[in-house]
Amino acid sequence: MVRDITEDVQVGKVYEGKVKKITDFGAFIEVLPGKEGLCHISQLDHKRVSKVSDVVKVGDRVKVKVISIDPLGRINLSRKEVLPKVHRFR
Repeated sequence: MVRDITEDVQVGKVYEGKVKKITDFGAFIEVLPGKEGLCHISQLDHKRVSKVSDVVKVGDRVKVKVISIDPLGRINLSRKEVLPKVHRFR
C-alpha cells in the first residue's frame, strides 16, 4: 500500500486502473493513487470507437499500458496495447 503511494508511473508498464472521468476525446484513468493518465479514444480498442462510453464507464477497472509521459508529466495510456491482437482479412 505504501509502495503504491510512492511509486512512479513507468513507461511500458501495464496497470489495472479505475476510470475516473470520461470526455469526448478519451477516458481519464487512475493507475496509481493520485496518478491519472489519459487513454485517448483512438487507444481504447483496435476497431474505431464512436463514443468513449460505448467502451468504458466511470468506475470501471481496466488494464492499460503507459505509452508515454510528456515533458509536462502528462501520462498517455493505451487499452488497445493490452488487448489481444486482431487479425483482419481483406
